[in-house]
Parts: sequence; structure tokens; C-alpha cells
Amino acid sequence: MAFLRFSKKGQSQKLLHQLKYRNKPEIGEEMGRLYGLSLANHGYQKEWDVIVPVPLHPMKQKRRGYNQSEKFGVGLSKSLGIKLENFLERKKFTETQTKKSRLQRLDNVEEVFDLKANEEISGLRILLVDDVITTGATLCACANVLLANGAKTVDLATIAAGG
Repeated sequence: MAFLRFSKKGQSQKLLHQLKYRNKPEIGEEMGRLYGLSLANHGYQKEWDVIVPVPLHPMKQKRRGYNQSEKFGVGLSKSLGIKLENFLERKKFTETQTKKSRLQRLDNVEEVFDLKANEEISGLRILLVDDVITTGATLCACANVLLANGAKTVDLATIAAGG
């Protein structure tokens, strides 16, 4: 699921660039809040047990000051009344995916994510969130880790889709 359709040079790209590169974390939270209200109005607030954001590498998060996917998740969490948990960690630093082909993206995120130590997710219905989905490589890699560790279901939600 996606809140917005991504279009190059469009409003969605401008919003995402403000969120990611212009130190505007409140945009992510507001997009999550608005999308969460829409999902709640359509009866989705009982579909998931937990919201899990795609993690940034600690070095990238330190440089940016926040994880934009987590900010989106915080807004969703508030609107849907579902807790947010950082169950995943990024083990490897990877280059940006923006200029890579689908195959290169899949290779770039292979074995990058893992479940944090001592986290128990067996039987949970998880809403995995990220800022944007283009090929789905990052979300697929994260979902595979969650499912391999016992998640009952993993659904995906992003601020924008396309690209």
C-alpha cells in the first residue's frame, strides 16, 4: 500500500526530498498520521499487531539525525493505535539504491538486514513501513527476515510508490 504515487519532479518527490535531505522529519510523521487516519476510516486499525520501520544504517541515521521511515511509522502508529517497534537492524552499509537497476537493488540489499537480538516476533501480524517503494528490493529483504523469524504476516506500506 502507498499513500502517494511517486512522480519525478512532482509533489511527492519534493515532499520526500524535504523529508530525507532537508531535515524535515515532521513531514514523515504528518504523512503517516494522514495515511493512518485514512486506513482507520477504512477499517484497517485491527489488521496489524505492530508497525516496523525499515532501518537505516547507524552511520546514515547519525548523519541524517533520524530515520524517515520510522517517522512515517510514528504517524501511522498514532493514527491507528498500533505500537511501533524497531525489530530490524541494518548490518551493512549500502550505497543509495536510486541509480540501480532492479537486479542491482536486489543484490545490494541481500543479507543486509537482520532481526535484533532477543526480539520475539512469532505469530505477529506486521505492517512494514518505508518511505518509498520502486522495485521492492529493500522491503522484500526486510519482509523475508521477518517471515523467516516467525512473523505470521507482513504487509507493506510506504509514503509513495512508483519511480
